[in-house]
Amino acid sequence: MTKAYLIGQVTVHNPEGYQKYAQHVPATLVPHGGKYLVRGGKDTQLEGQAQGLRKVVIEFPSRAAAEAWYHGPDTRPSCRIDWPIQRGTLFWSMGLTAKIQLPPP
Repeated sequence: MTKAYLIGQVTVHNPEGYQKYAQHVPATLVPHGGKYLVRGGKDTQLEGQAQGLRKVVIEFPSRAAAEAWYHGPDTRPSCRIDWPIQRGTLFWSMGLTAKIQLPPP
């Protein structure tokens, strides 16, 4: 099964509201097999224009699981990117379906 990744770049505008949001979201991931790979932390913009100051990457076991989480009744009302506490971008990316052979170092 091909893994799916939710990738977000957001800027938080309401830190108190964001704390409530940040406490709520992890429990919504569990039933769908989701887990954080990146959640905030220090990053360095290498090229282009960042779409938000905070980065997040959530891994799901499949696209179906990811979409069930995103559209679920416990998730959708609280995880909107366009609500007053944060603004930015979200997108799905699918994992590799085949192994890539890299040349030896």
